[in-house]
Amino acid sequence: MVYLDHAATTPLRAEAREAWLHATETLGNPSSIHGAGQAARRVLEDARERLAATLDCDPIEVVFTSGGTESVNLGITGLYRSRRESTGRTGIVAPTAEHHATMDTLAWLHAHEVADVEWVPVDRDARVDLEAWRSAVDSGDAAVATLLAANNEIGTLQPVVEASTACADAGVPLHLDAVGAFGHLPLSFRGIRAESGSRAGGLVALSVAAHKLGGPAGVGALVVAREARIEPLVHGGGQQRGLRAGTQDAAGAVAFAVAAELAVAELDAEAARLGALRDRLEESVGAAIPEARISASSVERLPGHVHLVLPDAQGDSMLLLLDTAGIAVSTGSACQAGTPEPSHVVLAMGLGQQAARSALRLTLGRSTTTEDVDAVIRALPDAYERARRAGMSSRVVR
Repeated sequence: MVYLDHAATTPLRAEAREAWLHATETLGNPSSIHGAGQAARRVLEDARERLAATLDCDPIEVVFTSGGTESVNLGITGLYRSRRESTGRTGIVAPTAEHHATMDTLAWLHAHEVADVEWVPVDRDARVDLEAWRSAVDSGDAAVATLLAANNEIGTLQPVVEASTACADAGVPLHLDAVGAFGHLPLSFRGIRAESGSRAGGLVALSVAAHKLGGPAGVGALVVAREARIEPLVHGGGQQRGLRAGTQDAAGAVAFAVAAELAVAELDAEAARLGALRDRLEESVGAAIPEARISASSVERLPGHVHLVLPDAQGDSMLLLLDTAGIAVSTGSACQAGTPEPSHVVLAMGLGQQAARSALRLTLGRSTTTEDVDAVIRALPDAYERARRAGMSSRVVR
């Protein structure tokens, strides 16, 4: 199988698997005070230190979670509840093209906890409008702001330092969703905070996940600045500064740390390799399908992202045709429980309903080879032509 859906999840690295298996041999609950428990605690805290080094933050700032979605929920909801309690503010600032982990969290907070979401527009490359962002965070009612480091569908890199600076100037804490960016572009929690002058506002929380860079699924982390105030979502035990209770997964933490160290060590070389493969794929698609729109081709993107809008062809149809040919791609985020819907990101970019239903996302990763790219180049034109002949579905999305 040719796997070009690395933005959904990546293959588990052999080194991470071995580290996980070795760590499981250490018996004990890290919260227990007997010898076995303290041995497990040492394994856990060593992993925390190693992961913190790859994120350029203090170990105590790393809160392990069950994955990126929990980290995003804790970062946004925890900050919002704390700020609403301390300031009375109820506004949350977010761009219109965020991941569904953010979009659905904001919808829930609006429906159940009086949150007023201030949606900030993005341009046709899915890049946030910085002037609108500055205005929104400086409105006087913004309790918290949240932003993707890199758009999960298009791959567009966001102006993180500028956005954090605007939040710092307004005294609004910022949560950064770096789940898809960590391990694929340089990322420094301490560096962003220093550049943007973070004080009471600016970057204070950052979400990451292991399975996006070769670690196991079901392990993530939220980096929380020492001085940040976040209300926990899970209670019972007081672990991890009281921000996330429960018995901690020491083996998962070790595997995450190992995968992160490897990803960061090879980041520059892998970015160059994937960028070259991406360019080869886009050039070939452009030559074979002149009507194809390559999204965000003129701005900075994650090196492995290729996002196409293929007119008059249903994205779902092309996905299934390529799957039959042994090629795995997607039409957008994999976090919608397998439900095919028009891309809200493409809609936010202003490209229209038909374009949103005609999108394909091909994401390259560590296991991608030149032969994989050549297989897609051979198969995609036929899949597009067959899907185009089949036409667009007539269903109305409510």
